[in-house]
Amino acid sequence: MPKKLLQGNEAIAQAAEAAGLQFFAGYPITPASEIIHEMVNKKHIKTMQMEDEIASINAVIGASLAGLKAMTATSGPGFSLMQESIGLAHMMEVPLVIVNVQRVGPSTGMPTLPAQGDVIQCIHGSHGDYFPIVFYPNSVFELFRYTIAAFNAAEESMSPVILLSDGYISHLYETIVPHYDCTITPRSRPALGMGNRHFTGLSHKGSVLKTSDVNNYRQLIASFREKQQMTAHRHNYFEYLECSRETDTLLISYGALSRAAYYFKNDFALYRPIRMFPAVEEIRKIAPRYKRIRMMEMNTGQYVYEIERMLHREVEFIPILGGRIDPKEIKQTLYEQ
Repeated sequence: MPKKLLQGNEAIAQAAEAAGLQFFAGYPITPASEIIHEMVNKKHIKTMQMEDEIASINAVIGASLAGLKAMTATSGPGFSLMQESIGLAHMMEVPLVIVNVQRVGPSTGMPTLPAQGDVIQCIHGSHGDYFPIVFYPNSVFELFRYTIAAFNAAEESMSPVILLSDGYISHLYETIVPHYDCTITPRSRPALGMGNRHFTGLSHKGSVLKTSDVNNYRQLIASFREKQQMTAHRHNYFEYLECSRETDTLLISYGALSRAAYYFKNDFALYRPIRMFPAVEEIRKIAPRYKRIRMMEMNTGQYVYEIERMLHREVEFIPILGGRIDPKEIKQTLYEQ
């Protein structure tokens, strides 16, 4: 397989094509716009530019119910607009992929600069209880690989799966060898029109509405959690690098920021979650080896709460804000504290 020089967003589009994408709906937004630009040029993928992100997510839900593998892509403000329909898709058990190329916020923020401010929104953006599967790569090759994983996980769980990126990774150019020989999970649910079925955003059991049945609702939510956990276990992605010399510190980071963390692999052990949610259980086995756990995020502290919840111990937090990833600045912060 020949090598290709690809931008991160181009890798997402090509991987989605390899995974069997048939329908894309989206609204242009920096730094995700290259994805829809790529899709327009793929004649066998039906691509629609919608009037906004609300219309985009609903079009993707409809296309999925009609039997097509479907995807949308956006950035922070657009992701916020999609939240109600994301909750609907979880209740209706609709497989689809949502790409969120994060930028500095809130609101319009700093559209050209990367951030990691949408992490908590991935699992708590819509109301009620649901259990999204979320991946966050840190390179162009990984964007390709985990886009395919996202499509597979969506089909296996019959739910929306979120692929996080950021303005740095998605606009990065790297030479990669695309792996088109990956196993692709096919669509298993018949399309609308194939038999009598009822889809609803209300509490239900099969196609029967159960809007006031508390016990049924509890069983429904438990079944959602179980199938998400089972799917997640099949996609157990993380990176752990032991330090070349003895250290008492584990440094945790993810996405674009984890690339800067590699500069310090001779001084600290490194841990990088790739499957962000459900959080990878291996961290419970890794963390006890270290006296000190430190974490960097491009926000004021979002995933650090998940790590602390899992480990039942305090994690030192280092915020890297404003879209600037400067190894010298990070080094100064790490070694001064």
